[in-house]
Amino acid sequence: MTAISKARLVCPKYGRFYLPPKELRPCGDEFQDDKFYFDSARNEAIRLRERLGLSEKSSVLDVGCGVGRLATGIIDVFGEIHKYRGLDICPCYIKWCRQFIASEHPEYQFILLDMYNERYNKTGVRADSGINLSFSDGEFDIVYLYSVFSHMVKEDVEHYVKEFGRILAPEGKVFITAFIEEGVPEMTINPENYRLNWNGALHCVRYDKSYFERMLASNGFILDHFDYEKETDGQSGLYISKIG
Repeated sequence: MTAISKARLVCPKYGRFYLPPKELRPCGDEFQDDKFYFDSARNEAIRLRERLGLSEKSSVLDVGCGVGRLATGIIDVFGEIHKYRGLDICPCYIKWCRQFIASEHPEYQFILLDMYNERYNKTGVRADSGINLSFSDGEFDIVYLYSVFSHMVKEDVEHYVKEFGRILAPEGKVFITAFIEEGVPEMTINPENYRLNWNGALHCVRYDKSYFERMLASNGFILDHFDYEKETDGQSGLYISKIG
């Protein structure tokens, strides 16, 4: 029996939704609770509606979609929207999303992105010469990344931000969470004495806020709002707009 078929046997039902098995739920221990997980999914959709203008007409790219937490929230709050695409480098997440979300909501599509990451996908394609996602120029209104750049080195972050500039519509919006501090080195991997006891490859990648803002500006973005340490594990929330 495959891992995903085993997972199917223990997927809890919450209202009309299947939730992922607890062993497939990333982020903190609190996400093991079904009500907390589902409420957090709804809250992410509401966040994007209130802060980034998400509506039934929106096109959303969910990078690092995991087991479709954001998609679940959007479906519950809005039903169908114009377009949702979820990307992840972990095959088990994409398989689960296709089986339990896309099978009921075919407008929500989940795509395996075989990119190298030292923590999650050591056999993937390296982004040494940049990233070219298979989407058209200006295809999306919103790009969403929850706890993605927190496990990614700055060269890869810069590649992704540049590509977001291409695939976002004029004045498109981005929401990310990341470990961002003032007055620290541009990038530190698993910083000592910082919040938790980090271990393993890219468990925590922390960035300097000034560096991050310069990097965004050089790629045609502006940081609209910064919510310090309001997210999982003390990450900060960044609300970003494409300029022009």
